[in-house]
Amino acid sequence: MAVSYIDRLQSQAYKAGVEKNTERSLSWFKRQLIGMKSFNRQNLLRDDNLKTRSRPLPGRMFMYFYDPKHKKTLPYYDRFPLIFMVEKAKGGFYGLNLHYLPHKQRALFFDRLTDYSTNKKYDLSTRLRLSYNLLKGASKLKMFGPCFKHYLSEHVRSQMVEVPASEWETVLFMPTENFKKKNKNQVWSDSRKMI
Repeated sequence: MAVSYIDRLQSQAYKAGVEKNTERSLSWFKRQLIGMKSFNRQNLLRDDNLKTRSRPLPGRMFMYFYDPKHKKTLPYYDRFPLIFMVEKAKGGFYGLNLHYLPHKQRALFFDRLTDYSTNKKYDLSTRLRLSYNLLKGASKLKMFGPCFKHYLSEHVRSQMVEVPASEWETVLFMPTENFKKKNKNQVWSDSRKMI
């Protein structure tokens, strides 16, 4: 079996002396991934490091293909969300799609979100303790606005794969966003204004 892209990245980080889940590692992964122009999303969904789920679980990170119900009236949307599931919602769930934040804000927001993790082990027991009320009430999480989305389960167009906590920072900056109607720079500009 071929080595996965996630494994290759982590191996490169290890060889560079980068310790996982540190400020330095977050910067290292950001530098490695920002310049990439394209990414095979289908292959990523089949990566051995990721686990297929029939439904998302609160506080965990997921990737999947999505086709919004109201895509004709939305100003733009992401066909391949990278979310932390917040909580169940009518017909689906609420998620924080990190693709809506430019890289600098994404790194800062991710760092602040990890303050709400159940532990610092970054293993199968690690998840984020999230709720809409927490996001709305915590001043240090004010960047949640552009990311907070309602996803309808019947509009998920692929298997949902869970990104284990041990891989969160590895996939955080992968260029997997797939915005329609506007390019990522326009979306990120709108997000900055909203924040």
